[in-house]
Amino acid sequence: MSDIERTEFEVPESPVDPHRHQGDTDLEKSLRPKSLNDFIGQPKVREQLHLVLSGARQRGVTPDHILLSGPPGLGKTTMAMIVAQELGTSLRMTSGPALERAGDLAAMLSNIMEGDVLFIDEIHRIARPAEEMLYMAMEDFRIDVIVGKGPGATSIPLEIPPFTLVGATTRAGMLTGPLRDRFGFTAQMEFYDTEDLTQVVTRAAAILGVDIADDAAVEIASRSRGTPRIANRLLRRVRDYADVHADGHVDLDATRGALEVFDVDDLGLDRLDRAVLDALIRGHGGGPVGVNTLAIAVGEESTTVEEVCEPYLVRAGLMSRTGRGRVATAAAWYHLGLTPPEGTPGAL
Repeated sequence: MSDIERTEFEVPESPVDPHRHQGDTDLEKSLRPKSLNDFIGQPKVREQLHLVLSGARQRGVTPDHILLSGPPGLGKTTMAMIVAQELGTSLRMTSGPALERAGDLAAMLSNIMEGDVLFIDEIHRIARPAEEMLYMAMEDFRIDVIVGKGPGATSIPLEIPPFTLVGATTRAGMLTGPLRDRFGFTAQMEFYDTEDLTQVVTRAAAILGVDIADDAAVEIASRSRGTPRIANRLLRRVRDYADVHADGHVDLDATRGALEVFDVDDLGLDRLDRAVLDALIRGHGGGPVGVNTLAIAVGEESTTVEEVCEPYLVRAGLMSRTGRGRVATAAAWYHLGLTPPEGTPGAL
């Protein structure tokens, strides 16, 4: 199991799946900005983080612990790396699922140097024994190491140098209250608009040596579901298409041709998204329908439909979640080229 897990369950590697795919790691390393000034988007988070880090540097102290919250693919890992870069310290990386025992965390903390940044991805999935040890480490910069078992077990206090913990979570609601309260600064990462994503695509194209037209960059950005990771992935797929069909030049025609081949439509929906809408509308008259029924209809696990498809369909205004089940909006009917029945909210 890798240090940074992609997700809690396996999902199909769709071009518009925001979770990390097998081939994303090397690309993301080459495209990651190195400073807050180079980071595109998230202006409020950048300003807040600049104040937190600059204030700590001026006082000569270790910055407060930082919690980065938001959907996958928005740059939480990149932001953690930038924190270490801005402070001029080392970055230690792990993930919540990797910390199964208190000893796993103790081994990592025992190697921390003063001022280091410890990054824990998906921190809401950390095991309870390790989490309880983390409380003391965050608050008092010490841990108690248990030596031996049973009645003869001995607790040995171990002082650790002041450090900054950066935690990242896609599910802030799953964090326990005691853990959440120990973070001095919490940043909520937001989805990107098309303008910022166009800058992301243009910057990535320049780094990768891709000859891309301005309108092609906008087209990729508009189909990226507000997520830089998806924008970079689509750029790779469009580059592949352009290398084969357009002598490497990415223009608007090549971009649209590539995204059609890879089943990404003008709203950023992929095959599975459209299958869910089709099952909801053609199969069940627009709902309400339970998620398990939809999952069976499209041949996927219910967790895949609920965690991968639904968030964007709801955010795009194509689906509503009600107490009785999922309901298609008028926009979803129109997107499939159908006329919604009378009484559908938003129907013309």
